[in-house]
Amino acid sequence: MDEGLFDDGAVIRRVAREGLLLAGGGRATLLQIAHPRVAQGVYHHSDFTERPLDRLRTTLSYVFGVLFGTVEEGRAISRAVAAMHRKVTGPGYSADDPDLQVWVNATLYDTAVLLYQRVFGPLSPTELDECFRQYGVLATSIGCPPDAWPADRATFGAYWEDTVRTLRVGDEGREIAAALMRPGNIPLVMHPAKPLNRLVTVGLLPEPIRAQFGFAWSPRRQRLFDGFFGVTTLVYPRLPGRLRDAVKDHYLDDLRRRLARRRHPLRSDGG
Repeated sequence: MDEGLFDDGAVIRRVAREGLLLAGGGRATLLQIAHPRVAQGVYHHSDFTERPLDRLRTTLSYVFGVLFGTVEEGRAISRAVAAMHRKVTGPGYSADDPDLQVWVNATLYDTAVLLYQRVFGPLSPTELDECFRQYGVLATSIGCPPDAWPADRATFGAYWEDTVRTLRVGDEGREIAAALMRPGNIPLVMHPAKPLNRLVTVGLLPEPIRAQFGFAWSPRRQRLFDGFFGVTTLVYPRLPGRLRDAVKDHYLDDLRRRLARRRHPLRSDGG
């Protein structure tokens, strides 16, 4: 196999490998659809409210393929995602719009760094700068112009605060969010985790976005939220690496199996 875009010492690999980040998937998704034009594209071109695990599979296959796969694996999944995005267009929106690509990628970066630092403690300014620059590859790999990604963390911080402050969640975004927060079409074994997922997702949202979605919050919910992260901070970093890598390994292996079937369509699973 050829080497990947990053070596194992890269800060982005240290951050993005953690299965913990799965807990931020709801936050990132809701922040994305808080942008009305992203919500339009999702509302009119996606059925992931009925098939949420398929959307999760696509997103994580892309992230892990680009960040942890070989260069060719990263290119292959990038081409597939870019081809899907070319179909997502309509009056006033396009998934190929660099502004929307930057916002979607910004939610992935901000959520990953927020969760990682909450559980593992702060990264150094140098590490944060490196991680920020490296996260830009997830936008540029699907065609976003390199100069569209903010030049540095200070620029990103101003962009993030301004966007969160000025976004106005639309009816389509709220309808998608309502379906996502009460998913029905998921395996029964996952149902007991739904209340915790809602608590963590809503608690991680910036307050202005949380309010626009109409999610209730209270001192009691805040205590439960803080308690969850208190326990997570004590327990999660002490788990074996193979468990913390399990999500990344699963989706990367899944991607490699699918790419292998494309290269050898007549080959059976047994070889």
